[in-house]
Amino acid sequence: MENELQAKMWDGVERRKPRTAMPFVDLFRQEVDLQLAQNLPETHARRLLAVLLEDRADTWLVGLADPGNLRAQDTISSLLKRPIEVARVDKDALQMTLDRVYGKTEQLGEFAREVERDIDRDNGIVDLNLIGASLDDVDAPVVKLLQTIFDHAAQVRASDIHIEPQEKKLVVRYRIDGALYVQAEADLKIASPLVVRLKLMAGLDIAEKRLPQDGRIAVRSGIHKLDVRVSTLPTLYGESVVLRVLMQQQGLVQLKETGMHPDVFSMFERAIKSPHGIVLVTGPTGSGKTTTLYGALQMLNQPDVKILTCEDPVEYRMHGIVQVQVNEKIGLNFARVLRSFLRQDPDVIFIGEIRDQETAQIATRAAMTGHLVLSTLHTNDAVTTPGRLIDMGIPPYMIASTLLAVLSQRLLRVICTYCKEPYTPNDDESAWLKHHVKEPVAPGSLAHGKGCTRCNGFGYSGRTGVHEILEMTPPLARALRSGDLSEFERDAAEFMGNTTIEHRVLALMLAGETTVAEAMKVVSWAED
Repeated sequence: MENELQAKMWDGVERRKPRTAMPFVDLFRQEVDLQLAQNLPETHARRLLAVLLEDRADTWLVGLADPGNLRAQDTISSLLKRPIEVARVDKDALQMTLDRVYGKTEQLGEFAREVERDIDRDNGIVDLNLIGASLDDVDAPVVKLLQTIFDHAAQVRASDIHIEPQEKKLVVRYRIDGALYVQAEADLKIASPLVVRLKLMAGLDIAEKRLPQDGRIAVRSGIHKLDVRVSTLPTLYGESVVLRVLMQQQGLVQLKETGMHPDVFSMFERAIKSPHGIVLVTGPTGSGKTTTLYGALQMLNQPDVKILTCEDPVEYRMHGIVQVQVNEKIGLNFARVLRSFLRQDPDVIFIGEIRDQETAQIATRAAMTGHLVLSTLHTNDAVTTPGRLIDMGIPPYMIASTLLAVLSQRLLRVICTYCKEPYTPNDDESAWLKHHVKEPVAPGSLAHGKGCTRCNGFGYSGRTGVHEILEMTPPLARALRSGDLSEFERDAAEFMGNTTIEHRVLALMLAGETTVAEAMKVVSWAED
């Protein structure tokens, strides 16, 4: 008996190498080999708070949040069938590393299989009554699957979750810093219960599968409270769902935090503090227009200022401001709300988007009768915005009299500072650089991120705004009144000079703050 006990004791000693000075590995800075780390199963890695760091031929180097846990060391050594060496790692950094290594794909896959088993049990028939009755059942497979999706989305800072039925599978993708990434794939048969659950949570009609629907839900994910906008769309293989995720704890972005150049900020601030007129923010979908205007509203929000907003939908709730959400189903559209606004004695009117001629006309009249109007418009740059208003039926003289300024913007991904390294462009990028950058690019000025734990392996960490502003000066107003749009655009382009979005993007790229690939998305070949 004593010999057996001694044998077990020596067995444990053999599995753990003799300890000298225990090293500390900073997972925020050290690159982890994702393929190597996956040799330790996810369930054990998360339970034991461990990550596989290095294959040392006869041993493994393992990072442990609790290096004194001998039972965990023995378990890992048995699983890997080799002695281990231990390094201490920070627990928070470890959690981020594990999310990056495994990406919750194993959890997502397991919960998806649970949903499949539930469906198989009923010969492929989805029991809507059962799903509806289990709305508060946190152990239901569909609920666990959705919770995992939301948890992971919050951890990687996803702005949108796309649930897309395809011919033979269901694909879940996240939009992170403006780019889409596939997160999980599952059997197509789980799409129906997943969509039904989301519809129930958002208060939508689960029986209606032929028409698009929109709703809203509030979700708690760990320490995060998520405000989620739900949009469903009938497709060839089922209903596609897009979830726009807003983290309530993050709050609103201050105007000074949007990345505006000081000169742009000064002109924009002067425009929004005018007593009357129109200020427009333009750019493609997802370029941060609404965020910028909410920043402007925060600056203007004072007890002696009456602010009314007309939005579709209301993205952020703001104290001290009267916010109205458009509801087309009952005829509460932008034009109808704006007509009522003029009888509410406002100082500032915020219109979510100028979409049609009637909305543009009412906005212009409001600006002419002593109101400050803030809104967004879909145009590619500031110079062509007055032309877009003319196309919508607004006379040039009215635009010249009311338009104060046009801010155009884009969002550009920023290189992660923790894994930033010099970058050599490929042939296509070199040709693009030669076309747009007139002077030779200094060696080492271009950079990219190789991917690390801090940025979840993407090489980017966050985005910054890139802006240009066209201020309606008296000479430009006269040119617009003349009705010669080509002359106005020439004068406006000359006025803008080297302060356009293209110039600012190139400057950020050459400063090593963004990549050549990101710059190429904004600055096209046609630009000179």
